[in-house]
Amino acid sequence: MHGLTLYFLGTGTSQGIPVIGSEHPVCLSDNPKDKRLRVSVWIYSEEFSIIIDCGPDFRQQMLHSKCEHIDALLFTHEHADHTAGLDDIRPFYFKQGDIPVYAHKRVLDNLSRRFDYIFSNENKYPGAPSVSQVEVKTNESFHVKDQEIIPIEAMHGKLQVFGYRIGEIVYLTDVKTIDFSEIQKIKDCEVLVINCLREEPHNTHFNLEEALDFISLVQPKKAYLTHISHLFGFHDEVQAKLPENVFLAYDNLEITI
Repeated sequence: MHGLTLYFLGTGTSQGIPVIGSEHPVCLSDNPKDKRLRVSVWIYSEEFSIIIDCGPDFRQQMLHSKCEHIDALLFTHEHADHTAGLDDIRPFYFKQGDIPVYAHKRVLDNLSRRFDYIFSNENKYPGAPSVSQVEVKTNESFHVKDQEIIPIEAMHGKLQVFGYRIGEIVYLTDVKTIDFSEIQKIKDCEVLVINCLREEPHNTHFNLEEALDFISLVQPKKAYLTHISHLFGFHDEVQAKLPENVFLAYDNLEITI
């Protein structure tokens, strides 16, 4: 399917860039591409509008992107930098009603505990949003409107995470390992988005060498690196070292295929 737009709402790691109180040169950079909100994307077409992950910068991201409607909110996993902005779905709920939330059962259970006032229907506070829950299961695709979405399972250290293939776009973040059977779901995509924390190895995230090896294995037409730490370096300097079909994503970058 063509006519898809991929909008990078945030491309930073869990602390964002600049990091609070940091004197690191990247945190002090004046280049807007070196300023990164927590990682999230908006994938949309004329038919649908999908957000993947809803971190603590969600409100700011929605205001800047001008997103006005959400058909589905997909979660990769339960960590706070991917989920902590859930309360800010309220304006969407007031316009649309219950917001459809798609996630692994473990993640839905986690969010139900942390945001019990959103997930519970008992003694509901009048201003609280509500969601409709949809469990995402390995090897079971689902549809948002008429668009098929294929979940892709990976491991974030010892934690299971989901990535998603939406048409010719594959979005994966917080990946350290991935089985061969899941890689087959990714091949021949036009755009691959993959996490790349820094050059040095990390125990739960791809570093640059691992990300580039994965890109070579999958062979997308173009690949975009996300979930980036300030320790990776200045955007322009990193980009200059990457292969010609690999790009360092940045906040508010918009791609249409």
